[in-house]
Formats: sequence, structure tokens, C-alpha cells
Amino acid sequence: MACCLESALLFLLLLLLLLLESACSTDGNRCVDAAEACTADEQCQQLRSEYVARCLGRAAPGGWPGSGGCVRSRCRRALRRFFARGPPALTHALLFCGCEGPACAERRRQTFAPACAFSGPGPAPPSCLKPLDRCERSRLCRPRLLAFQASCAPVPGSRDGCPEERGPRCLRAYAGLVGTVVTPNYLDNVSARVAPWCGCEASGNRREECEAFRKLFTRNPCLDGAIQAFNSFQPSILQDQRNPYQNAGCCFPKVSSIPILTALALQALL
Repeated sequence: MACCLESALLFLLLLLLLLLESACSTDGNRCVDAAEACTADEQCQQLRSEYVARCLGRAAPGGWPGSGGCVRSRCRRALRRFFARGPPALTHALLFCGCEGPACAERRRQTFAPACAFSGPGPAPPSCLKPLDRCERSRLCRPRLLAFQASCAPVPGSRDGCPEERGPRCLRAYAGLVGTVVTPNYLDNVSARVAPWCGCEASGNRREECEAFRKLFTRNPCLDGAIQAFNSFQPSILQDQRNPYQNAGCCFPKVSSIPILTALALQALL
């Protein structure tokens, strides 16, 4: 038990150090600003702590091999709660924060625990037909996918392929897919490309259908335009809730960051 306690304390210390380093070394990083704003909001932080514990827990049984104990259904349920109940200005700021460098982009890609919620047990992504078929049979996923298709459908002749008034609705519909079987995420840390974790190489005679589904994310000017429009300004709510110590040259984790770290340390004890 002493060994487990020592490991848990070490794990907690490492997380604290990572938190301090990320806060002190990223000047002007909107993803850090968004994380700090969520931390300062009690509801956002509580929901975020929940999905971090569910998606990064080490001891939960039933996860797929190599997942570190992740139970994907619980992780995705917590993610859905985060976007359904959290303040949209804050949850969207975390999901769509703009980046100018690979370090920021990788932080953004890792925000929603892709190893548990996004990728899969194998080294290569499956055919997109698999999550698509599962989504179409799901009473939870199917209406969300239909809402995304309707809200983010490009409109010929409009600027950026998406009318300005449709942008927020498109982003809400995209966020609604996070936590479903077609959970999308950023594909790498050098671009803003998004897609579900799947491909179309092994789609057989349904290749065209598979490509059409994947292009809803990878070649959608309405979605791209909505994300760019969101990042064209710094939301005032983030400016109001930024770490007050940041401008003083000191970086301290907020007290409300402790629930996330504590939850993760407790997982290491089990």
C-alpha cells in the first residue's frame, strides 16, 4: 500500500509540474486561456474534472487492450455531459481554440483524451463505414449526425461556404458529436484538420459512401469557416477569467484545479 501511495503522490506531483510548465511557457496560447477560464468557472471545472477522471482513469475495468483501463462508454458519456451542461462559451473555447504552433495544437488535440474517446484499440483506424453504420443504428448518435449534416451543409455563393448566422449552429452540432461513436478530433498537431478516427482504404464497393461521410469533416468549407470565425476574436469571457497571477510573472494552479489532479491520483491508488 505504501508503494501505491508513493506512486500516486509522484503521479500527482508530475501533473502539478506539467500544469505549471504549460501555464508559464505558453504566452498567448488560447488553449491555455480557455483551460484557465474553464477552471475559474465552477460548473465548467466540475464537468471537466468528471471527464478527465473517466477518460484518464487507470483502474477502471473493461477497457479495450492497451487503453490503460479506459472504459470508453463512460468517457464518452462524461464528454457528452460536458458539452450539454457546460457554458457553451467555455466548452467551445476549449474545443475550437486557435493555435499558431505545434505545441499548442498538440495540447488542443489531447484535450479530450483521444486515446480513450477518439482512437481505438488497433494501430490503424477502421473503415469509416463501421462507425457510420453504428451511428445510423443509434438513437443517440443518428439525430446528432443528421443535425451536423444539416447545420454544417455548405451553401453555394456564401462567404467561406457558410452563412455567418449559421456558424454558431454548425459549431454546436459539431460539439454534439463529441462523445458519440463518430467522435471527431484534430488529426495532428500541425494543422486544424478534423475527422473521426477512421479511413476509407478498406471500404470495398462502398468506398464512395465512405468518402462522402469523411468529407463532411475534412472538406467542409462551412465547418472550416465557422471554426475560423470563432477564432477571429478573443471571447471576452476568457479575458475576464484569466489567471490574475499571469500578468505578475508568476504562475500558480488555481485551487479549483485540484479536483482533476486528485481524481487522477486516486485512480493510481486503485
